[in-house]
Amino acid sequence: MKRLKVAITMGDPAGVGPEIIVKMFAKHDIYKYADVFVIGDLFPMLGAQRRISKNMAIRPIKDINSLSTDKNIINLLDMRLLSPEEYSLGEAGKESGKASYEYIIKSIELAMSKKIDAVVTAPINKHSLHMAGIKFPGHTEIFAKYTKAKNYAMMLMGDKLKVILATIHTAIKNVPGELTVKGITSLLELADRSLSKDFGIKHPSIAVCGLNPHAGEEGAFGDEEARIIIPAVKKAEAMGIKADGPYPADTLFNKVVNHKTHDAVLAMYHDQGLVALKLLSFDTGVNVTLGLPIIRTSPDHGTAYDIAGTGKAVEKSILAAFHTAIGMAKNRAR
Repeated sequence: MKRLKVAITMGDPAGVGPEIIVKMFAKHDIYKYADVFVIGDLFPMLGAQRRISKNMAIRPIKDINSLSTDKNIINLLDMRLLSPEEYSLGEAGKESGKASYEYIIKSIELAMSKKIDAVVTAPINKHSLHMAGIKFPGHTEIFAKYTKAKNYAMMLMGDKLKVILATIHTAIKNVPGELTVKGITSLLELADRSLSKDFGIKHPSIAVCGLNPHAGEEGAFGDEEARIIIPAVKKAEAMGIKADGPYPADTLFNKVVNHKTHDAVLAMYHDQGLVALKLLSFDTGVNVTLGLPIIRTSPDHGTAYDIAGTGKAVEKSILAAFHTAIGMAKNRAR
């Protein structure tokens, strides 16, 4: 098998992205697993390197086919988008938002042209994106648009749990209206295919959460289970997918985590699934975009403006995202 090549986008220059990237390289033998480079800007990366490790060096590159594998060097594809005056650590800004977006676009171009095998994205700030006039909710939607993915989903994962979200960043009051039989069936089909293709799980089993307390208790607390979720599960089962439910969310996660009853959980809304995931894997959670023609993973945290530049940011989540991307690339190559 050929040696893998992975790009890491620097994320928001004013956030913790540069810092966790430097920590990842400084503390771990990254080049043991792949040829790796960062897509970003020199000034934020140099600032982070000087704060974190004097033993490390930033190496600007123009050619991604000439990468150093010296453990003390970080290869940087310098986009030259920012001067030091154009961003401030810990603060949202138009220039930071625009730059973080351009790093992502460059990574997609390289991945779609098969020049790299995977992308790991450091955190971006939605407010900074919007200040720059870029009206995407986040990474997931940017990757979906520019890879032309029609059926895609967000999966958050840790060592003990994988959670796919039926709805993502939407108000609780809007969740019932966004759930459809077709949508849940498509998500189950996507999850089944992705768990098999990207994670090497043969015939994966997927547990489906109910929306309401006690999964509706036969209509006592709502009818979304009977009208939407149960028909979707039955359709998926008819397609040969090992999906079952809906289960009450307050008991399901204990079964999946402690008794290993299923390979993944489909949650109906953001906090229903992610409270459990983050309780178990707060520092090591990984965000995976399912359904893309390319591999994209990220740490499961934001830009953390409140600690940017302090040296307090932890690299465990981006390291886990890197190893997840490596595993996915190997599974796809097989």
